[in-house]
Amino acid sequence: MVIKIINKGEELITMDELISEIKKTKQVDEAGAIFTFEGIVRGEENNEKIKKLILSVSDSEKALSEISSIAESVKQKFGVFEVSIVHYIGEFYTGDSLFLVCILGNHRKESLDALTDVIERVKFDIDFKKEEIYEDKTKIIMSGG
Repeated sequence: MVIKIINKGEELITMDELISEIKKTKQVDEAGAIFTFEGIVRGEENNEKIKKLILSVSDSEKALSEISSIAESVKQKFGVFEVSIVHYIGEFYTGDSLFLVCILGNHRKESLDALTDVIERVKFDIDFKKEEIYEDKTKIIMSGG
């Protein structure tokens, strides 16, 4: 299981690397599904062009602990074998990866449900601060936005 919050530029983990790592899990022989999600930066919001996005978290250690708890909870709730989550923080531009999730499960239904649960819980439960920088304004969105 890979659970990380990474400052952009300090380390790069790709989706291919997450998939390769999750396939090393001992239950891979029992698995029939891998589901992934890659959240990227939008270049436009409400017909306005976003110049850049700054994503931060007030307490990285607390957020990492909470993300780990989400991963463990999802494993138990949906009976999936493995959950890996990588969330980047820092300054980003259109198309940059922000959020990677990889689920290894026995069947597609519970694996897809687990993936959806991770995405929603990380978005709404972790104390991220998102600053969308436009040409003439900055919009600040706290977790859940």
